Amino acid sequence: MVSEKQVMDQLRKCIDPEIGINIVDLGLVYGVEVNGANVRVRMTLTTPACPMCGFFVKDVEEKVKALPGVEKAEVQLVWEPAWSPEKISPAAKKQLGIK
Repeated sequence: MVSEKQVMDQLRKCIDPEIGINIVDLGLVYGVEVNGANVRVRMTLTTPACPMCGFFVKDVEEKVKALPGVEKAEVQLVWEPAWSPEKISPAAKKQLGIK
């Protein structure tokens, strides 16, 4: 069975194509639930009108399904709490030039 840590590590391979930083470090992933061979990722986007919504959902599903033992990957988009730049990891903030 896959672990939450393995899923989070895999999600670090999901890169925002506009800024080149992964969705975990951007603070877009709010949680991971592993139930046997099924994985649910709770995540948000920087805005509900994000034009990359379909890209992110598909990329997350594909990356999670690529893990050994995962049969189903589901993305649950949530808007509460709203995303803000404070959710970005310190390393990503440094990369983006945010203090």
